[in-house]
Order: sequence, then structure tokens, then C-alpha cells
Amino acid sequence: MAKVFKKTSGNGGLTLYLGKRDYVDHVSSVDKVDGVVKLDTADFGDRKVFVQLACAFRYGSDDLDVMGLCFRKDIWVNHVQIYPDGTKPALTAMHDTLMKKAGDNAHPFTFEIPNNLPCSVSLQPGPDDQGKACGVDFEVKTYLAKEKSNPDEKIDKKDTARLIIRKIQFAPSEVGAGPKADICKSFMMSDKPVHLEASMEKDLYFHGESIPLKVKINNESNKTVKKIKISVEQTTDIVLYSADKYTKIVLSQEFGETVDPSGTFDKTLSITPQLSDNKEKRGLALDGRLKDEDTNLASTTMLRQGVEKEVLGILVSYKIKVNLMVAGGGLLGGLTSSDVTVELPLRLMHPQPAE
Repeated sequence: MAKVFKKTSGNGGLTLYLGKRDYVDHVSSVDKVDGVVKLDTADFGDRKVFVQLACAFRYGSDDLDVMGLCFRKDIWVNHVQIYPDGTKPALTAMHDTLMKKAGDNAHPFTFEIPNNLPCSVSLQPGPDDQGKACGVDFEVKTYLAKEKSNPDEKIDKKDTARLIIRKIQFAPSEVGAGPKADICKSFMMSDKPVHLEASMEKDLYFHGESIPLKVKINNESNKTVKKIKISVEQTTDIVLYSADKYTKIVLSQEFGETVDPSGTFDKTLSITPQLSDNKEKRGLALDGRLKDEDTNLASTTMLRQGVEKEVLGILVSYKIKVNLMVAGGGLLGGLTSSDVTVELPLRLMHPQPAE
């Protein structure tokens, strides 16, 4: 094991150990969260030790909570008691490794994440935004309390240790055929149309991978295609608490290719949408962010059949637009200029890591 993640409570009595921070949603099932808590029971008194896994949607920063308003909504929460008389899970290889690391008085726990919960997503904050980013996050927390989940019981921060984890999806091993779209558009003052066709070799690309687009143009009109503009749009659909939908352009690239009247064009143009070109865009959906770790544009949400969208919190999708800027000819010039546009769906994801 390359790294162990651990967090100790302020009182020193609880130390939470996890072997990883990323848990993979395989669509049909999700990796189990196996962890260990090391206890120093000297100051526990009559209090018990619990571990909680919570999936929550945050739509406001922490500093607003002091006004008596809660800007965090729990989507799913599960607790287990580990001391005294705690539930003892079937031990895994991960438990064995962590218990050796933790030493004496280490108590294992296991959580199963339902496969109908959202993946971790954060919305990119603006340059002046403070506090935690809006989005969906998962948190493992161990704490001291007299009761498991009594809302009236005050739990001191120093009696708590917590680690944020991520639920992530990887690209499926089988990639489908690429989409194709075409349009035939006629113009004022021209008796013949412009044909545009755009296609991709496959329907899924990895983050940072170059995306080749095959573009075919048959210009039968008397107008000139002045340039080709390709853009990639990210749509973030916040379905949990409202019907908010945000569309952000994550790539916009122009190609100075001209197609004269009665001319044709058949060429592959490549684009690469990436977060490094969009660092200032507030509200852009990113893969769930862990403190001080790099992230990237959010992956496309893969939906399992039969799951209600409302429980999924945030849905992310992408599409590519291919746009021809067609200039008007003759005396009217720019007054008769127009656009020809087709759209292609795009899935952006991470590749499966090597075993």
C-alpha cells in the first residue's frame, strides 16, 4: 500500500485510518469503504464511539451557516457503533494492513455505498469565493457521543475526526461507435444549400485526450464559408433541490478554413477540452476536489437504469458544436450572412487505472 490516510481528533482519543480516498462506482456496484479507528479510551467516560459515512449536497459556504441557515443537505447517511460492543465486520486485506499500521486498540469498520448515489462533484469557486465549494461530497467521520444520531446532542469538534473521500466513475471497458450529425441549410438569395456533416470515431474520450472531428462540407450555394468554429459545452443539471441547469463553454476554437461557392471540404480537426483553459470560470463542474489535490473537468454522469434522477444531486453532460460562419455574397454582403450548426454528444471520463 503506497499511502495511508489518517486523521486524529483534537482530544487525541480517536484516530481514523483509510487506505484510499477514491472509491469506484462500477454502475452495478461501488467499492466498499474499509477503515480502522484507533482508540485511546482514557477520557471517553460513558460516551460511545461511532463512525458515520455521509453523502451530502453543499450549496453555500460554511460562513453562512452561523446565520442559523444550513446550506448542506444530507442525501444519505449511515452510522455504525465500534465501541463498546461494536459491530465487527468481516475482515479484508485492507483492514489487516490498516490494523498493523494503527497498532493496539484498533477497531475495523465497513460501509457499503449504494449505487444510486451521485458521484463526487464540486462547482469551481470564483476568485473571491471563500469556504468550501458547492457540490456533492462524501465524508467519513468518527465521533464520541452518548447516542448514535441525536440531533439535540452537542458533539464537540475536538471529539471528532473526519476525512473527505470521493466516489468516482471510470470509463467502461467497451466504447461505442462515434456519433454523426448532418444538416442541409438553404439561404436567402441562394437557390442551393450548404451541406455539413460532422462525426467522431468513438462516443467516449478521456480527460486531456485529443478529440479528432471529421468535418465534411459541400458548399453548393453561392456564398463562402469563411471559417469553422468548434465549441464544447458542459451542462450541469442540479436536480436535487431545484431545476437549475447551467451551461458553460469549456472550449471554443476557430479554424480559418474557407470553402468557396461550389467547393468541398473534407478534413479532420482536433480539439482538447481541459480545465487548465478554464480556471477562472465560476460554477464549472469539476470532479470532486480533495484538499490540495489536482482535479479536472467533471466526468460525464453515467446513469443506471431505473435510478431516479433526483437522488443523483448533480448530472454532468457534454456536447460538441460545429459551426460554419457563412458570409453573404453580392450587394447585401454581411446582411445575408448566416450560420450552419450541428451538435454531437460527448462523454468525457477517466480511463480505468492499471491494476
